[in-house]
Amino acid sequence: MSKKLYTIFAALMIVTMLLSACTTKATEKAVEPTVAAVEPTAEPVEPTAAPVEPTAEPVEPTAEPASTDCSLAEVFCVGLVTDVGKIDDKSFNQSTWDGVKQAETDLGAIVQYIETTDPKDYAKNINTFADNKYDVIVTVGFALGEATTAAAKTYPDVKFIGVDQFQAEEVANLAGLNFPEDNAGFLVGALAALMTKTNKIGAVLGTDLVPPVWRFGEGYRAGALYINPAIEVNTVYHSDVGFDKTFSDPEWGKTTAISMIDKGVDIIFGAGGKTGNGALLGAAEKGVYCIGVDTDQYYTVPEAQKFLLSSAMKLLGPGTFDLIKMAKEGAFPKGNYFGQAGYAPFHDLDSVVSDEVRAKMQEIDAALKDGSLKTGVAPTKPGG
Repeated sequence: MSKKLYTIFAALMIVTMLLSACTTKATEKAVEPTVAAVEPTAEPVEPTAAPVEPTAEPVEPTAEPASTDCSLAEVFCVGLVTDVGKIDDKSFNQSTWDGVKQAETDLGAIVQYIETTDPKDYAKNINTFADNKYDVIVTVGFALGEATTAAAKTYPDVKFIGVDQFQAEEVANLAGLNFPEDNAGFLVGALAALMTKTNKIGAVLGTDLVPPVWRFGEGYRAGALYINPAIEVNTVYHSDVGFDKTFSDPEWGKTTAISMIDKGVDIIFGAGGKTGNGALLGAAEKGVYCIGVDTDQYYTVPEAQKFLLSSAMKLLGPGTFDLIKMAKEGAFPKGNYFGQAGYAPFHDLDSVVSDEVRAKMQEIDAALKDGSLKTGVAPTKPGG
């Protein structure tokens, strides 16, 4: 190699080494990790006017209590802890949340919720609100009963509302909001028996280990048999899975409903959060009548509107709001407080319900309310 070429080659090597060093330094700077992780935030639910009807819009989740100082006398704070059925279940949790939001509108309350994803977190989530000096804490569902009672005893200055939590013993600052689910189930079971063409009806439900679900399902059976002792009632509970899935399995609900329909069932009652909603969607897909639960699901499951005959209703929102209002006014009850139950209007199917069916339904409703008619349904599953 000539001296001239050697000189050029050496120069190129030096340039290459310099460029490599600069690139390495830039790369090291670009990938240098940050020390502080970004904290997750949860946007508070925006205040809304009190809804006249349930909404099908998804509920924006929140995860942390409001930053307002709830210890101040002039500030009234209400927190809600869901079960694992989720806040936007378009049924049980969401209807209860509507009652809490009414307290925001009508009482000027600061409201927030924590959505539970694991049953082990029930106590932690309740205590999060209590430690932040919330005035009222609403816990939703039978499964939170034990954690709610324990928290009420630990935080005597906080008022607790346990939805679907029957109080075997009274705690001064705890009210269980309960409903006659068997009456509501009985009503829609009678309706199904009056409207069926095949003499075969079905119910797709959450776990029968939850007493209110059991009462819905067995009330439905009892109401149908009251109208027609020879009717075939197919009732399936989703009890062979973990509790975290029993109310959040719409695919199972849908396939179970379709399986029933393929065997001649022409009316489906869906009761079990998103699992029950799946049953409604399966019925609508097959073009048969369906019946919702907890709230008027004509407004919360619009995909099923054309086939939704009615809903077995628990007036969760009004019952929750009434107890919150009593807490604010210093008239909070202890023990068990009973809300109202009934059935929803026929909406799009109003024209297919005869006057005779309407009259019979009104007769049964009145008899259940005045006590002259009993459903015969046990408070809990026998042996459960």
